[in-house]
Amino acid sequence: MKLMEEVQNALRVQGYAYKTEKQYLSWIRRYVRRYLPKHPRETGGDGVREYVTYLAVERHISPTTQGQCLAALQFLYKTLGVDIGDIKVVRAKKDKHLPTVLTETEVMNLLMHLDGIYKIMGEMIYGGGLRLMECLRLRVKDVDMDNLSVTLRETKSNRDRVTCLPASVVPMLRLHLEKVKALHNEDLARGLGMVEMPYAFDRKSPNAGLEWGWQYVFPAAGLSRDPYSGKIGRHHIFETSLQRAVKSAATAAGIAKPVGVHTLRHCFATHLYRAGTDIRTIQELLGHSKLETTMIYVHLQGGAAVRSPLDRLSAMPVIRQAVVES
Repeated sequence: MKLMEEVQNALRVQGYAYKTEKQYLSWIRRYVRRYLPKHPRETGGDGVREYVTYLAVERHISPTTQGQCLAALQFLYKTLGVDIGDIKVVRAKKDKHLPTVLTETEVMNLLMHLDGIYKIMGEMIYGGGLRLMECLRLRVKDVDMDNLSVTLRETKSNRDRVTCLPASVVPMLRLHLEKVKALHNEDLARGLGMVEMPYAFDRKSPNAGLEWGWQYVFPAAGLSRDPYSGKIGRHHIFETSLQRAVKSAATAAGIAKPVGVHTLRHCFATHLYRAGTDIRTIQELLGHSKLETTMIYVHLQGGAAVRSPLDRLSAMPVIRQAVVES
């Protein structure tokens, strides 16, 4: 079996996301090509150390990208059964950037400039603190409109969590799901209607992918072929569609700040904190494993919560009179 096929099979057996699979295989190909004709078994830990350091020093990649490359190469050697030990490399410089946060008025203007399905998605992301892919991968069975809750299962940390569903979005969401169900019934009538299932669930219950509850809340307009099974089905909306819609809405709303889909998640956390919500509750809603990650929203509150000393001076009658007389 060829090396790349062996790694690909190992990734699928362990349930890695398709997107992660493509990224890992891409890094491994680049690494293998760099050291040809040597086999990765020959380059070993020294090759990994040299390559990852090269990416940081000469290619100036971000710490996140460097970490992803290192994880891919570690997976490669784990698949080969080669122990490369603890790899110490020159780390890419990590800059500290505070996330963009919009005011409540800016968020309202942004959402008003979203239309149709993108408006529903934008309101659910802001209203529940969802990540982009958590929203796209949402299944019908995991939306509880009666109890105003959303259960998120295919999360970044692989831990299920429950967050809030805004009551204001329910009427639009009900109408949307009626259309989605009609579309699903049309697919079933055509002998289709199978949706991608998580992990090996399709083998345990082969027909579950046809059930209404397992369908995506935000399905794609067209059919596509599943890269794993080869079956024709209806995937969820592609992420770039929502990303473009949000950027266009921000431009139309006249917002000068850099805005992306994830900005709405930042706004969810910051606005909750400013409204007095306990930081631990926010941590649970966001699905952060570490409180330190959530604490960044406390830092964002700092500047807005402190009154400038200039404003206090300007409010003093004596100071104002002295300025006028001068």
